[in-house]
Amino acid sequence: MAAQLRAVRARIRAVKSIAKITRAQELIASSRIVKAQQRTRAAGPYARELTTAVEAVVSRSTTISHPMINEPESVKRSAALFITSDGGFAGAYNANVLREGARLRQRNHDAGAVTVNYVAGRKGIGWHRFRDLPIEAEWSGFSAQPTYAKAEEVATALLDAFEKDAKDGGVDEIYLVSTEFVSMLTQKPAVVRLLPMQIEEREGVRPGGALPSYEFEPSTDVVLDALLPQYIASRIYYAMLEAAASELAARRRAMKAATDNANDLIDRLTREANNARQAEITQEISEIVGGSNALAEANAGSE
Repeated sequence: MAAQLRAVRARIRAVKSIAKITRAQELIASSRIVKAQQRTRAAGPYARELTTAVEAVVSRSTTISHPMINEPESVKRSAALFITSDGGFAGAYNANVLREGARLRQRNHDAGAVTVNYVAGRKGIGWHRFRDLPIEAEWSGFSAQPTYAKAEEVATALLDAFEKDAKDGGVDEIYLVSTEFVSMLTQKPAVVRLLPMQIEEREGVRPGGALPSYEFEPSTDVVLDALLPQYIASRIYYAMLEAAASELAARRRAMKAATDNANDLIDRLTREANNARQAEITQEISEIVGGSNALAEANAGSE
């Protein structure tokens, strides 16, 4: 009985230590997510205006022909950029992104295209290595606080591959697999094609008003050569910021659930320890009473 009580108390101490860790992780994520949301909101206007500028260049010209806009005749190699986290304790955050990437890889395989993997984040790198999936390029160490310089580095690697022919190791299209931050409770994985750009013709009034009118000098191709690399870097940077905010929100939610579960387990183990202690006390009293009765019977027999 005493051994059982010691084992239960040891488990209580272990669970309390775990609860302290998960609670600390929850508080850290809660303190950092506000700044992550602020960085995302600050980068939003630039990303939207740059997207508007590119859309205006494309829509104002009827004779434009650019490899970053033209649909390829056939897709043989498709690049996929996976944005994952460097750290854990984020619940299903990374699993959801990698699951969407696996679906994209399967779609490409069914269409006869090879998926070239570009991975950002240690969790995604480890996931691909564990499954022996080749990685064309990898980056890590900045998932919590991404910078525009890192986004430019990633964009440069992708654009270099896009400018090459598929026969020479290039790619025909580029996909971005990341997580969109909807709210503190909702973050959803998303797959977006970055290149070639998907231009959609829509009827009705455009939200935000009509596109601005531009004069191109010397030509639209030169303008696109200057705009599209910045556009891709901006899209990747904004996706990294959204992924950082999503990671913190997912970690906060996962750590809160872990802390609540640990507290519930502590309560259950405490009741179990109390029951074991009560049983031990009852057994000790029974032994004392039994010994007293035996002594009394022995004394009565001797008389």
